[in-house]
Amino acid sequence: MCGSQCFLFRGNRVQMALSVSKVADRCYRTFNAKACVAQMMESACCRVPLACCRPRVLILHALFWGVVALRVFGAALLAEDKLAAAKVAVVPCWLLEEFVVTAECAQCDAFQTTRPACGQTGYVEKVNCTKSNRDDYKSCRSAVTEESFFWKFEGVMLSGTALSAILVVLRQRRLDRLASDKVRRQIESI
Repeated sequence: MCGSQCFLFRGNRVQMALSVSKVADRCYRTFNAKACVAQMMESACCRVPLACCRPRVLILHALFWGVVALRVFGAALLAEDKLAAAKVAVVPCWLLEEFVVTAECAQCDAFQTTRPACGQTGYVEKVNCTKSNRDDYKSCRSAVTEESFFWKFEGVMLSGTALSAILVVLRQRRLDRLASDKVRRQIESI
């Protein structure tokens, strides 16, 4: 917590420690760089042990985080290369050019289940690409399925709302009962 002002919390008392800028000003006046760094690192504000600033420890930290970064970014780059190779292999025409829907969205039958477009949603529509004049199949979402998902979501949200309202009412009744019992005990003690 190095900033312009630092606080140490001890019990109910709050003590203000020296600010880092005051320590730095005092160090610059003495022109002793090593003492300045040591004083700033061990000041009440920073609480950074000097052992963490040794060159060997810093080099080990840099190596560790460098290896971690290489693993993460290397894996991301390899995955990106694999995806690029897969995209080049087969690109449907409706991704590259304009198309016209020739058959509306319908559920895949037993013959169409082998198509890659059928595997995503289970529904497919037939499209005709305008430039290449090629027929292709495109995955789509059924309006009936989307409507059923919508009403299921609405039902879950309504149930959650009703349950929350019931819990709030029950809790409020319990708190009211506790408050009235407390008032009754205070009156009886008089």
